[in-house]
Amino acid sequence: MSYCSAIKGMQPESRRELHKKYHDNYYGFPIHDDNELFGRLIMEINQAGLSWETILKKEESFRLAYDNFDIQKVAAYTETDRERLLSDPGIIRNKLKVNAAIENAKTIIELQKEFGSFEKWLESNHPKTLPEWMKLFKKTFKFTGGEIVNEFLMSIGYLKGSHDESCSIYKEVLKHKPMWEKG
Repeated sequence: MSYCSAIKGMQPESRRELHKKYHDNYYGFPIHDDNELFGRLIMEINQAGLSWETILKKEESFRLAYDNFDIQKVAAYTETDRERLLSDPGIIRNKLKVNAAIENAKTIIELQKEFGSFEKWLESNHPKTLPEWMKLFKKTFKFTGGEIVNEFLMSIGYLKGSHDESCSIYKEVLKHKPMWEKG
């Protein structure tokens, strides 16, 4: 069952609305801001082993904990910041995931220096198949397994599959010119 059709049957209403907001306004839509791309990567990494619903419920806490996903600030985090994150009940307190966020911020800064932005780095590698993307992400970033890479790239419009073609949001995503359509 696709995400599009699963939302319709979710109960209670608050759960359905949480998913519907993400599905209708964010999932599959291109992101052109490096900090927001980084934020989506953090959220996808933190979802590993958990439900997406858990992450959606904690999104605002993630934003607060990670300085609104400011790449420069996260890359400069110290051991004190790591400890703060690991004791923050509003986020996922997993040492590997916290370390990945900080190290990936440092990596993105290097990509920005070389390519001008994280988005331009992604564009420079498009199109790729999922296995090619997985290999590239594994080589470039921390804590980026196949499912994380797949969901990250689908969620930002680089890989097709975020919406069924019969979904009303599918046409909205197309209006925003996702990269998978240019492939």
